[in-house]
Amino acid sequence: MNAETTGADFVISRVLDAPRDRVWQALTQSEHIQEWWSPIGFTMIAATMDLRPGGVFHCGMRSVEGYKMWGKFVYHEIVAPERLVFVNSFSNAAGGVTRHPIVPTWPLETLTTLSLDEEPGGKTNLGVRWSPYNATEVERKMFDSSHVGLRATWGGILDRLAAHLAKA
Repeated sequence: MNAETTGADFVISRVLDAPRDRVWQALTQSEHIQEWWSPIGFTMIAATMDLRPGGVFHCGMRSVEGYKMWGKFVYHEIVAPERLVFVNSFSNAAGGVTRHPIVPTWPLETLTTLSLDEEPGGKTNLGVRWSPYNATEVERKMFDSSHVGLRATWGGILDRLAAHLAKA
């Protein structure tokens, strides 16, 4: 990857009460990710996954009010069970990249790196590093100014992942 990712990366981590292999499965198997990968208040309504470098995860979500939103990952690096790197974007139902449905200056693409480190007691530290990818200066500034909201959004997603792992 040679795309520019300058600006302030967003970083968050969570120690999950599950072994690394189980967390890896939750991140890389469609039947698992459908259960937890969406913001609070959204339910996944469609998902396809082609887990390989250059492969795509494409999903649709619906809010409790009925609003539909689509997104996709293009996988760049897969190092089981340690690291997953992908470019994330909003999309349409056909998988084409689109702008954020509410914030038009949000980066068209973001680079996501998920790292999984084993912790004592069968736990896993999941680290998230997120940055604008191929972004304009306006998009980078929007991303940089959104870190407080991102902490809440990612926190909710990680809460859903933890709950999924607790019942799996």
